[in-house]
Amino acid sequence: MRALSFLLLLILAYGCKSAATLTDTKKDDGQIAFVIIQLNDVYEIAPLGGGKHGGMARVAHLKDSLSAINPNTFMVMAGDFLNPSLIGTLKLDGQRIYGKQMVETMNTMGMDLATFGNHEFDIGREALQKRINESQFAWTSANVLEVNNDRKTYFNINRNIGNVAIKPYYIWSMTDADGTKLDVGFVSACIDSNPRDFVAYQPVIPSLKAALEAVIPKTDIQLGLTHLALEQDKEVANQFDALRLIMGGHEHNNMSVPTNNATVVKADANAKTVYVHRFSYNKKTKALIIDSELVPIDDKLAAQPATEAVVTKWEAILDAKLKEVVADPNEIIYTATTPLDGTDSASRGVQTNLGGIITEAMAKAFDQPAQAALVNGGSIRLDDMLAGAISSLDIFRVLPFGGHVVKVDMSGALLIKTLDYGLSKRGKGAYLQRFNIDRNAQGEWMIGPTEIDPEGVYSIALSDFLLKGFDIPFLTADHPEILGVYTPEPTEMAGDIRRAVIDFLKQ
Repeated sequence: MRALSFLLLLILAYGCKSAATLTDTKKDDGQIAFVIIQLNDVYEIAPLGGGKHGGMARVAHLKDSLSAINPNTFMVMAGDFLNPSLIGTLKLDGQRIYGKQMVETMNTMGMDLATFGNHEFDIGREALQKRINESQFAWTSANVLEVNNDRKTYFNINRNIGNVAIKPYYIWSMTDADGTKLDVGFVSACIDSNPRDFVAYQPVIPSLKAALEAVIPKTDIQLGLTHLALEQDKEVANQFDALRLIMGGHEHNNMSVPTNNATVVKADANAKTVYVHRFSYNKKTKALIIDSELVPIDDKLAAQPATEAVVTKWEAILDAKLKEVVADPNEIIYTATTPLDGTDSASRGVQTNLGGIITEAMAKAFDQPAQAALVNGGSIRLDDMLAGAISSLDIFRVLPFGGHVVKVDMSGALLIKTLDYGLSKRGKGAYLQRFNIDRNAQGEWMIGPTEIDPEGVYSIALSDFLLKGFDIPFLTADHPEILGVYTPEPTEMAGDIRRAVIDFLKQ
C-alpha cells in the first residue's frame, strides 16, 4: 500500500501541474510535459502468482489514470510479446493462436508503439504478418528486415489503407493545452539471437545511426526503444548522445543503468512492473527533465473493464483446454524456495534445475522407471524464472506444446552419439536437459556412477518430439539401435509430459 500511496502522491503532484497548464490557454509558454509507460517482455495477459502480479488490464487502468491527468500519455512495448505463451500454442479454428490474444489485448488497452523482440519471429512469417496487420498500434525497427527471395525490405503493415512499410523511426507529435508543440522521435533495434530464414538483422550501430540522422532534423527529442542485451544497450547509449533515454527489454529483470549519456531502463517481464517516465521539456532552453519511476503492477491496482473482458475471454479458452489434462489448473503443486531457471539462454546452454525436474519426472512417469531421461532444451518455453508457489498452470507455461513421454531401449553407442550431438548444439533448441546422466572429469558420459558402455542397452525416457528426428536428425524410432519403444496410452501418467511433471512435483 505504501508503494501505491507513493504513486498516488506523484500522480497528484504531476496532476496539479497539468491542471494548471490546462487552465492557461492564453499563449504558448514553450514548456511541455508528457508521459511514457514502458512495458517489455510480456507473454501473459492475465495476472500471475495467484492473481497478485502483472495483468494487462491493470496496466490499462494505469494508462487511463495517467491520461486523465495528462492527455499526452504514450505507451510503448519494447519487444517480446507475441511468443512464447501458453495461450499462443493452442489452436483456434484449426490454427495456432500465436499471439492473437496479445494483439487484441494491446489494441484494447491503448498500446501506441511496439518494436520487435527476438521472440516475435518464433511464430513464422505468415502468423507474424497476421499479427502485424491486426495491430492498431504503430511498429518501428531500424535493423530488422524481411527477406523475400533475395530482397530485403522493411516489414509491411497491411491494413484497409493498403501496405505501409514499418519505418526505422517513429515520430510522436503532441500539443499541450496552451499550444506548445513537440515532436518526439523513437529509434529501435532488435538483438540478432533468433536466426530465421525470413528475417535479416542489420548491424545495430549503423542502423541506428542512419535512423537518427533521418529523425533528428524532424524532432525535438530522440529516445531509444530497443530489444537488445544490456551491453549492447550501453554501447548504443555511449555511441549516440542524441538519445536521452533508452527504454529496453530482453533481460526480464528491472534495471536502471546509467551511462555516459542516456540511462538504460528495463521493467520486469510479464508486466510485474512497468516504467512510468515523466518528461518536462523547455523548447526555449532545450532543457529536459526525466523522472523515471518503476511501478509495481499488482492486486492493489484496479483493472480496466474493457481490457479485462478481453483477457477473460482468452482465459476461458485456455481453461477449457487445460482441464482436458488436469482437473484444477490453478492448484498449487510445489513451492520453489530456490528459483527454477526456465530462461531460454540457460535451457539451451547449461543443465538447469528446472530441466532436471522435468527429466526426472519423465523417467519416473512409468511403472518401471527409466534409467535416465532427456528432453530438448527448446521445448522449455517459459523464458523466465519460477519462484515461490507454483501451480499446474505454470507447468503448462513451461511446456506449452505437451506431448507424451516415450521409453526406449537404446544402445550405449547411440546414447553417447545423442548426448554428444546435444552438447554440440549448445545455445540451440537441440541442447539436451538430462536426468541421471553427466560427464566425468575425463569427459566420458555416465549414467549414475557408471560410464556408459557402447555395447550396453539402456532404458531412456524421451519426449515424443525428440524421437521424431526434428532436433536430432538420426534419433528416430526406426533407427536400428533403438531396440524397443514403449508409447503410453493418453490416460497414463506418461501420456502427457505436463501431467508427469505436475504429479512428480506434488510428491
